[in-house]
Amino acid sequence: MFPSKVKILQRLPQLRHTFWCSTSFGKAACSRLVLGIETSCDDTGAAVLDERGAILGESLHSQKEVHLRTGGIIPTVAQQLHRENIEHVVQEALERSGVDPSHLSAVATTVKPGLALSLGIGLEFSQRFVRQHNRPFIPIHHMEAHALTVRMLHPVAFPFLVLLISGGHSLLAVARGVDDFLLLGHSLDEAPGDTLDKVARRLSLRKHPQCSTLSGGQAIELLAKNGDKKRFNFRTPMGQTPDCCFSFAGLRNDITITITKKEKEEGIEQGTLLSCVNDIAAATQHTVAAHLAKRTHRAILFCKANGLLPSSSPTLVVSGGVASNQYIRKALTVITESTGLHLLCPPAKFCTDNGVMIAWNGVERLREGKGILSPNIDVHYEPKAPLGVDMTAEVRAAAIRLPSVRIKISS
Repeated sequence: MFPSKVKILQRLPQLRHTFWCSTSFGKAACSRLVLGIETSCDDTGAAVLDERGAILGESLHSQKEVHLRTGGIIPTVAQQLHRENIEHVVQEALERSGVDPSHLSAVATTVKPGLALSLGIGLEFSQRFVRQHNRPFIPIHHMEAHALTVRMLHPVAFPFLVLLISGGHSLLAVARGVDDFLLLGHSLDEAPGDTLDKVARRLSLRKHPQCSTLSGGQAIELLAKNGDKKRFNFRTPMGQTPDCCFSFAGLRNDITITITKKEKEEGIEQGTLLSCVNDIAAATQHTVAAHLAKRTHRAILFCKANGLLPSSSPTLVVSGGVASNQYIRKALTVITESTGLHLLCPPAKFCTDNGVMIAWNGVERLREGKGILSPNIDVHYEPKAPLGVDMTAEVRAAAIRLPSVRIKISS
C-alpha cells in the first residue's frame, strides 16, 4: 500500500530460555517467566509474569505525593527516588511471585522514551541484575508496552488502532505486530495529561478540599462533574488542519488567559480558588476530549480508506494514564459507535505506568524471539524515541474531511 515506507526488521539470534516448573497444584506446570522493570518517569514498578499473562508478583512505588508538593516532576528528584527504591521494588516483586532470579527466562526494562535521569536508573540496575544472574535482556519501548497491554487481558488480534494518551505522550498508531507500528499522529507540543496537570496547577486545585491528594488530571475530572462545560467556549485545536496530530499548548494558553481574566473580575490574586473553578474544569476536559475524539475519528477514516484495519470487528485500543478519564472514554465511545469500531481500554490500574505492562511486552517479544539480547550487550537509553513508521505526511496528504458528529455526554 505504501511502498516508500518499508520497515526492515532485524531478527536477533534466539537464546535459550529458562522454563519454570511448579508441582504445588498437584501436577507440573511449566512456563517462561519475565521480570518487568519500569522507571521511565515518576513510578518505580516491577512485576513477574508468566507467558499466559498471569501476574505472579508485582510492586509499585509511586512518587505522586512528592511531586504534588513540588508542583510538578523535578527530574533530579525523580532520579533520586528511583535510586532509593528500585532494589526494594524489584525484590518485593520477586518475593511475592516466589520466583528465584535463576528461574527467569528474561528481564524486560523500559529504555525509551522518558525522562533521561529516570530511564538511566532502571537501565543501570537491570544490566547489573542480568549480568549477575546471567539472564537475557529485553529493552522495551514504553509506548509499545502501553499499546500491547490490552492483549494481556483480551484476545485482540493484530492489526488494531491504538490511541496512547498520558502525561508525556499522545499518539495514534496502527499496531500490526509486536514491534510493527504505523504512526498516524502525534503531539506537536505537549501531551494531554501535561495540559490537564498545568491547568490544575494554575487553578490552584491542591487548595481545593476535594483535590488535595489528587493529581491534576484527577482533580479536573472530579470538579468537571459539577461544572457547566458550556460556560466557557474554548476552541478545539487544529480544526482546520486535516491530519491526526495533536496540539494542546495553544488551548492551555487560552485557558490561562480566561483564568487571569476571571481572577481580575472576582478581585482575587493568583493562588486563590475561583468561584467558577468547576466550570473551567468542565470546559477544559470537554475541549481536550473533543480534540482527541476528532483526531481519532480521522485516523479511523484513514485506516478504512487504506485497508489498514480488518473489515470485521475492527478495534480501537486506548491506553496511557489519561485513558483512565471516564469523560474522555465516553467521547471516544461516541466516535467508535458511529464508525463501527469496538473500543477497548485496560483497567485504570494498567493505564498508568507499571511493571506489569513492561513484563507483558517482554513476554510478547520472548514468544516471537524479537529484541532479546544476551546479558553482556551494552544498551543505551533514549529519552526521545518515535514509535514505528511515520505515516503522518500520508495522513495529511489524504486531507480527510470529518463528517459532523455531536459529542454529547451527560455528566
